[in-house]
Amino acid sequence: MQASRLNTLLASADCLVSSERMTATYDRLAAVIEQDWSAHIQDQVPLVLVVMSGGLVAAGKLLSRLYYPLELDYLHVTRYGEATQGGVLRWLVRPRYSLAKRHVLIVDDIFDEGITLKEITEACLRDGAASVRSVVAVNKDHPRKVRDFMPDYVGVTVEDRFLVGEGMDYRGYFRNLNGIYALTQTLD
Repeated sequence: MQASRLNTLLASADCLVSSERMTATYDRLAAVIEQDWSAHIQDQVPLVLVVMSGGLVAAGKLLSRLYYPLELDYLHVTRYGEATQGGVLRWLVRPRYSLAKRHVLIVDDIFDEGITLKEITEACLRDGAASVRSVVAVNKDHPRKVRDFMPDYVGVTVEDRFLVGEGMDYRGYFRNLNGIYALTQTLD
């Protein structure tokens, strides 16, 4: 795709959450997680699972703020592929570390409908995790959520629009943006 076309999309996007606000958000999330996990980190090193590829940015920004030993791993599932609408969850890569009797923190970019994060959480519990908590940078505000499931830690809540930045993408682009933007147009 031509950079000029992508730059046109970005130029017309609305900034919903500034880079500065996201920095403060990661500071707050780290403080809350560290406080909540203080009992767990005394008896065991927690395992942080990054949901690829969107969770990579949030994990990078969050992990540098957690000041205790932890192990890091990743998993890769998809419901989207190159599409913009989610489908059936497919596992591409499972965690390489055993989850048995581990305290697990799942890090992802967005909580949209919640299908992906709920299924990952259930899979971790089936694999024997002692506890599973989840953190997302963004919660999208709409009524289409799965029932009986919410992330344990939420960075910011934004309106229901097509979002990019902080790990969220449009056709693989814009994950690297600091802040959260809503596209006002697409290239479809």
